[in-house]
Amino acid sequence: MTVFNAFDDGAALAAALADRVAEVLRAGIAARGSASIAVSGGTTPGRFFDALSTRDLDWPKVTVTLVDERFVPGDNPRSNHKLVAERLLQNQASAARFLPLYHAASSAEEAATIASAEADRLARPFDVVILGMGNDGHTASFFPGGNHLAAALDREVSRAVITMEAEGAGETRLTFTLPRLNDARLLVVHIEGQGKRDVLEKAMAGRDEAEMPVRAILKRAKTEPDIYWAP
Repeated sequence: MTVFNAFDDGAALAAALADRVAEVLRAGIAARGSASIAVSGGTTPGRFFDALSTRDLDWPKVTVTLVDERFVPGDNPRSNHKLVAERLLQNQASAARFLPLYHAASSAEEAATIASAEADRLARPFDVVILGMGNDGHTASFFPGGNHLAAALDREVSRAVITMEAEGAGETRLTFTLPRLNDARLLVVHIEGQGKRDVLEKAMAGRDEAEMPVRAILKRAKTEPDIYWAP
């Protein structure tokens, strides 16, 4: 059953989520010798990244990657890589291994092929996946109207990382597919603001994944997602 965790503010949410994620990563290291986490970009996760970067765990045994990425270099202001480098891979977490999705390839498709092959070398499932959600109901780069949305949401798709283009998405995206995200040991949808809560409630009330792709996570993920929300 989906658990809705509400907090008084974003700072309280960030601290609690960092504690929970650190606990799961520690358990993964203890059980298997390593752990992995896939995180999202955008404006919401910055405080959570700051908090998690200070948590005490064996960071050299943690692999950090991105749920999705724009097809731009890692130093581009719009890249999720840059956000993670500046806010998460700091303090104690600077010792973690980072696995990018962007590669300086001739095309986004070629970069996705490289990223998919690298992802296949990671142990499955992810220990932690942190998803965001847009006001249009997208999560990861599962955009309404996306050119590869059906493939991204297909439980039988074999590719770990594919490309996505959609109106409003800006640059071509690289995104993990649903099967690589939906079975994480801890699956979180992290949202803030009343507007995002309203969008979430609309998503939970309907079934059309093409209209609001986040429904694929909310309604048929193998791991029940936890919602972390603050006003």
